[in-house]
Parts: sequence; C-alpha cells; structure tokens
Amino acid sequence: MLIVTIAFVVLILIGMPIAFAIGTSGALFFAQHPELPFTIPVQVTVSQTQNFALLAIPLFIVAGNFMNRSGITERLLDLASVLTGRLRGGLAQVSLALSALMGGVSGSAIADAAMQSRMLGDEMTKRGFTRGFTAGILSYGAVLTPIIPPGIGMILYGTIGQVSIGRLFAAGFVPALLLWIGLGFAVWLTARRRGYQPQRRTRPKLGEVTRAFTGGIWALLFPVFLLVGLRMGVFTPSEIGAFAVLYALFIGVLVYRQMGMKGFVEGLESSLADVGSVMFLIALSAIFSYGIVLEQVPETVAGWIVGLTHNLTGAMILICVVVVVIGFFIDATVLIIMLTPIVLPVARDLGADPVHFGIVFIIAATIGNFTPPVGAAMYAVCSILRCPIGEYTRESAPFLAAVVAVTVLLILLPSIVLFVPNMIFG
Repeated sequence: MLIVTIAFVVLILIGMPIAFAIGTSGALFFAQHPELPFTIPVQVTVSQTQNFALLAIPLFIVAGNFMNRSGITERLLDLASVLTGRLRGGLAQVSLALSALMGGVSGSAIADAAMQSRMLGDEMTKRGFTRGFTAGILSYGAVLTPIIPPGIGMILYGTIGQVSIGRLFAAGFVPALLLWIGLGFAVWLTARRRGYQPQRRTRPKLGEVTRAFTGGIWALLFPVFLLVGLRMGVFTPSEIGAFAVLYALFIGVLVYRQMGMKGFVEGLESSLADVGSVMFLIALSAIFSYGIVLEQVPETVAGWIVGLTHNLTGAMILICVVVVVIGFFIDATVLIIMLTPIVLPVARDLGADPVHFGIVFIIAATIGNFTPPVGAAMYAVCSILRCPIGEYTRESAPFLAAVVAVTVLLILLPSIVLFVPNMIFG
C-alpha cells in the first residue's frame, strides 16, 4: 500500500480531482497484484453504489437544497439575532447562533460557511470587524454543521462503520452546544479586547421573541422529527431521508410559500451536482478500501498505535492529531470515507464506544476545512470576503484553539457525548 499511498499523494499534488486520484491509485494496487482479477475494481465500484443505506445521502442533500430555498434561512437569521444580538461581538455571535440553527438544514460545513459569508460578511466589515476576524468566525462557525442532524459525515461514518445512525444523530447535540459556547467565548474575548459592540442595545420584546421563534419553529423541529422517527421505528435512515425531502417541500410550498417551480428546479440542479460528486467519490473509494482491507492496514495501524500507548484516551488523541494533519491536505468527506475502515477498528479494539469515537473523529476530520493549505470552507469564505489567507490564518487562531479544546474535552469525558443517545435509545 506504500506505492498506492505515494501515488495518491502525487496525484493530489498535481491537481487531479480527488475522486479520480482515489480510483487511479486504488487501481494501481491491482496492477501490483496480477493474481487478483482486474474485474474486481469494477465489481466493488458498482456494488458500492448498490448499498441501500447510502440512499440517505442523496435524499438529505436534496432536502437541504430545498430547505435553503424555502425561506427558512431568513427566519433563522431573525431568531439568531434575537437570541444573541445583545452579546458582545454582535453579528459574530449572531453568525454562531445561525450556524447552530442551520446545522439541521444545510448539513454541509462548506455550504453553510459560504452562505453566511454572503449574508453577513459585508455587514460585519462595515461595522468595524476586521476581514480576518470576520472570515475566521464565519468559517469556523460552520464546524457545528456536520454534527447536528442530519450531517452527511454522520451518515457516511455510520454506513461505512456499521454504527447506529440514530445514535450518532442524537450524540451530536451536546458537542455542538459545547462548540458553540467555546467559539462564542473566543468571540467575546476578542470583542472585549477590540471594543466590538453588540448588534442591539435593548432587550427584545416578548412579541418580537414570539415572532422569531414562530418563524423558525419548522427548522427547529426538523432534527426532532428525525430522532423521534428513528427512535419509534417509524423510519429507517434511508426512509427518513425521503421524509426530509417531503418535509422541505411542505415548508417551502405550503407553509412559507416561497418556493415555486423555479426554486424547485434550482434545488434539483444543485442537488444533482452535489449528489454526483459525493456518490462518485464513494464509489471509487471502494477500490482503495479493498486494498486497505486485503493488506490488513487497520491491523498494522492498530499495532503501531498500541506500540506507542495502550491508553484509550492517548490513542484517541493520537488518532485525532493524525486525522487533523491529513485534513490539512484532504477534504473532510474524503477523510471520513478513507479513514473510517482504518481507525474505527483500532478504536473498537481499545474499547472505545463507536458513537463517541465517531463524533470526535468527524470533528477532527472537519477541522481541515478551515485550515491552510487546502481548506475548502476557508477558501470559499476568503474568496467571498476578499480576505488574504495570511490574515485569515492569524486572526482565526483563537477559534481553532476553541475547537481543539472542546474536542479534547469530548475525548476525556465520553459521557458528554453519550448522554443523549443513551437517554433516547437506551
């Protein structure tokens, strides 16, 4: 697998699209083993697309695109302003609240960061926030998105690792809240030092609060319906994806009446591009994964980690460090697809709960979206706000520190992650 890994890195460095780099380097493994029929790469690629559990991915992508066109975003922004507008840091705190509220809607950290940059970026700079600070908080705030149901990373990890997606959904709420608090504290410290003012001076009136909650209630109920449906056995993860699509159409067409035929077609077009790229990546990753299993890479990695430490906490920290470093160069979705078959068996052998490990692993994999040199969310935000990467990197350091601190806390205290899923699912 060494030659395959080197080939993958070289192909990435010369600019080949990730999916083709994975497929090409994976095929190279079979070229090294002529005793293996070369029909296997074709077979595993096709069979990967026939995995029924993966049907949830395109369905949730379609639901997210429909909900973004349903009028929910504007109402959630109003709610976020009411909830956090009086905190020091003003619109920066509002952006964090919006990320938390939007997590169950968009499901994509990159999409969430780009959307908020267009909505709030210019207004934040007009109010005196530096471009680096603005870009940093709008980017790092999106770390909440993948761990609030129905995050695509959870579905990928659960499907590949045979972990309960319902428990993963339930486990994301408390870590997301802690990340929100950690990032909010980092904003507060910076705002206090620089004199950034709250967005609003007066307390919201009861009528304003009521209108804001009423406007955003349909989005807030969305993850609740998902968990209740899974807990009561009404839906499988794939079936609840279909429910999510119908729910998004119901809100956009009948409740808010903001999604007409044009919005419906635009949602399908966006979903077609998103689904195509993600599913093509998943299909070709099967070639790479076949070689990983055949060469017993998980066992080798497990032996290496156990050789360094027999302590579960130390092993999880070590795995997260490796994942974050690799994430500097590879997208989070690719990391989850490629590394889950390697690191999850290691964590299980050391006694980790797969749900606890999964939440920590997904957060660690997501960090790379916000860091140089190839962070997709970072580039999206900096491009929209015309912010130099150097300024972004310097000013976003407190937000990176906050995310790392919360991740370490989650590793040390598994009960924080497992409290909600144990309460709901037993």
